[in-house]
Amino acid sequence: MRTRPAGIGNVHADWMGSLPSILSAMPLKYLAVPGSHDSFTFWVDVHAPVGPDQKSYVKYLATMFSVLAKKVMVKWSMTQNLTFREQLDAGIRYFDLRVSSKPGEPGNEIYFIHGLFGHKVRDGLLEINSFLSRHKKEHLFYSTDELLIPFWIKVVLLDFNHYYAMDEDHHVYLIRMLQEVFGSKLCSDCAVENITLNYLWEKKYQVIVFYHHPSAQDIPVMWPGNKIPAPWANTTEPNKLIQFLETTLKERNKQGSFHVTQAILTPTANTVAKGLVWGLREYLVERNLPTIMSWVQSQRPGVDGVNIITSDFVELTDFANIVIKLNNLLLSESERKSR
Repeated sequence: MRTRPAGIGNVHADWMGSLPSILSAMPLKYLAVPGSHDSFTFWVDVHAPVGPDQKSYVKYLATMFSVLAKKVMVKWSMTQNLTFREQLDAGIRYFDLRVSSKPGEPGNEIYFIHGLFGHKVRDGLLEINSFLSRHKKEHLFYSTDELLIPFWIKVVLLDFNHYYAMDEDHHVYLIRMLQEVFGSKLCSDCAVENITLNYLWEKKYQVIVFYHHPSAQDIPVMWPGNKIPAPWANTTEPNKLIQFLETTLKERNKQGSFHVTQAILTPTANTVAKGLVWGLREYLVERNLPTIMSWVQSQRPGVDGVNIITSDFVELTDFANIVIKLNNLLLSESERKSR
């Protein structure tokens, strides 16, 4: 039997298994969970056509100035440097996923996309599944309600929220792929209040998939998008971002859904033009990250607080560790109430 630590230590691949039992018994929607924005953009294909998610003038420029235009697009399309595996090892547990077919390509293959095409979705899912299965041979357990739960079980939330150039056959293909790759690891849709880490560990569920499309509405293991709202500030100004995040947190429903706080800035066409040489990371993210992370550090999880928080370039700061440590506030609060 494993001795559970009194607090939360450094961010590692097993941080969920290291949470004190009082937190693993809380609804997951009340815990602070680190996530990444456009999680798949650590690699994009400059040799493929511009994606169908782009406006017509961008496609035109990419056609007219192919090499130069795509070099600029790479600098503004990539929001992460770490692979899925590296993000998982760093503690990231929520992934923001946008997908598309390649128009004109035969078959139903699906790719990640953000301006430019990324890896095949199947390759990304297999990498995530490999991480989830990594400690299957370990035999360390902890006890809760006389049940022996393997502590190595990890949980990820996959949010498929944008689809491009996909018809019904593409959705059937993708949904079947998710079921084939993750199998019994998939958690069935149910009341969000019932989802605790203890519940997931007991059922041996490791993956919650949110599928924002009607094609999945009759598939029990595909959660509807309305159970994970992710309000978007759509601003380049950190002060406006923070004001928006505070407003949407106050409006957050106290029951019924997870909640994503998108702690990100969004470039406009004018921003890109001004920062053409630098790119998203140097021109917009790095200079504003201290202000944004200061706000994140001041938050608290719980009924009226943050749940999932996403960031660009999660390795630039101690992002995941900062978010995870917010859960210590819940621990302190629970300890005070028990006295």
